[in-house]
Amino acid sequence: MHFDLADLRLFTHIAEAPSLTQGARKACLSPAAASARIKALENQLGSRLLYRDNRGVEVTPAGQRLLHHARLILRQVEYLKSEFTAYGTDAAGHIRIFANTTAVTEFLPQVLAGFLALRPGVTVDLQEKLNRDIVRGVLDGSSDLGIIAGPVHANGLQALHFSTDRLVLAVPREHPLAQQQRLSLADTLQFPHIGLHDGSTLNSFMREQVENIGESLPLRIQLSSFEAVCRMIEAGVGIGVIPETAARRHALSMELSVVELDEPWAVRERSILVRDLQALPACTQALIETLQACGKDPCQ
Repeated sequence: MHFDLADLRLFTHIAEAPSLTQGARKACLSPAAASARIKALENQLGSRLLYRDNRGVEVTPAGQRLLHHARLILRQVEYLKSEFTAYGTDAAGHIRIFANTTAVTEFLPQVLAGFLALRPGVTVDLQEKLNRDIVRGVLDGSSDLGIIAGPVHANGLQALHFSTDRLVLAVPREHPLAQQQRLSLADTLQFPHIGLHDGSTLNSFMREQVENIGESLPLRIQLSSFEAVCRMIEAGVGIGVIPETAARRHALSMELSVVELDEPWAVRERSILVRDLQALPACTQALIETLQACGKDPCQ
């Protein structure tokens, strides 16, 4: 059985669109030519790969299996190309990263700025995802590496610890809770909370912790960054649970107090997830080494 890389790439484009027309456009083909190539691929495999209707396409169970393998094959081809680039061992290539909210907003911009400045041939696709989607993305090959905080439950992945993430309560300086040394989550729920937007990892995590004690999170407003959250807290709009690094950094320029949370989940280990570290291209391994070095440094 012979597989054409162009066909696998076309099928992946269509499955991720999900539209035959959009997928064909990404592959620089006409919809008719793309449809003919997919039909030939289905005939070769003896399985239907896509359901087609007026709204677009839906990947069949057989198509999902092919998509999983196609992503891995195409990723390995990219790895191979990057190993033979003229830029050098780790100075070129493409890295796709799925990461949680704290990583995307707090420390990755700084880490990636220094990393990319030294490697003009490297490009990065950074996407904010929930923990379960990060794990799934690394497992199915749609991401080269994932960055999460908390326990890792994923067979078939390597988890590389690189730093610790501590959640704290940020309150206005004159707030009734500001003088407390440590508080439980339940102690905070009588006050309105300021949170991150729906879909953020931290928002989902906090809702889960509140539900575990039979309560609901009293969110007053949701925002897109920790700086915006801290500005609302400083103005007296509410209080919020955020990473300690963000809280202490913004407390330097805002009227905020930081209170420790007396909860077992407040301290979370950060991990880098990969399928096989040794199989990754040099540029991706170099980024992982940079992250691990930064985890030992106050840069986070």
